[in-house]
Amino acid sequence: MSEEQSFYDAIGGYPTIAKVVDRFYEGVAHDEVLRPLYPEEDLGPAAERLTMFLAQYWGGPTTYSQRRGHPRLRMRHAPFKVNPEARDHWLRHFRAGLDEVNLPPEQDAQFWSYVTHAAQFMVNSFDE
Repeated sequence: MSEEQSFYDAIGGYPTIAKVVDRFYEGVAHDEVLRPLYPEEDLGPAAERLTMFLAQYWGGPTTYSQRRGHPRLRMRHAPFKVNPEARDHWLRHFRAGLDEVNLPPEQDAQFWSYVTHAAQFMVNSFDE
């Protein structure tokens, strides 16, 4: 990755992020802990939002902010009980998504570090 190249471009841009997110939502669709946290019958809109968010976060197009404003991740997740169990399930499916794209170790570690911190930040309940 050069100084001019964003992380987004270095990992393959939108197609790579979309593949991670698609694999993630394949797991969510059948997860007894996470599926109830997604009120929409079709997970497609949630997948699109996450893909746009991650693309923007990593230096790609700013479509997420143009369509939805500031990410306000914690506020947007506040209505849902996100406990450590949900965090762990979320991370398990995200790990599967990252494994699917087989990034070089340094890029994988950077992406994984961000999502593990973000997942912990979303925890808003310690109830079972």
